[in-house]
Amino acid sequence: MKKLIAVCVLALSGCAGSPPAPPYVEVKVPVAVPCRTADVARPAFTVEQLPIGSPIDIQMRALRAERHQRIGYERELLAANEACK
Repeated sequence: MKKLIAVCVLALSGCAGSPPAPPYVEVKVPVAVPCRTADVARPAFTVEQLPIGSPIDIQMRALRAERHQRIGYERELLAANEACK
């Protein structure tokens, strides 16, 4: 009986000396999410619609108008790109 008590005491003292379980650490990992934005429609640029041999003043007006169209189109593309970030 004394041997059994000695073995139990040794077994319990062995369990008391074990290190505690490590604490859980929350790790945040970025996950890729597909972008769901509407497609930006390409505008019909004015220079593409000019007939060949148009006078220079009409070509210049069309180029100025196309510049504004391109700026608007680029802003729409940038807005769609920013929405995906």
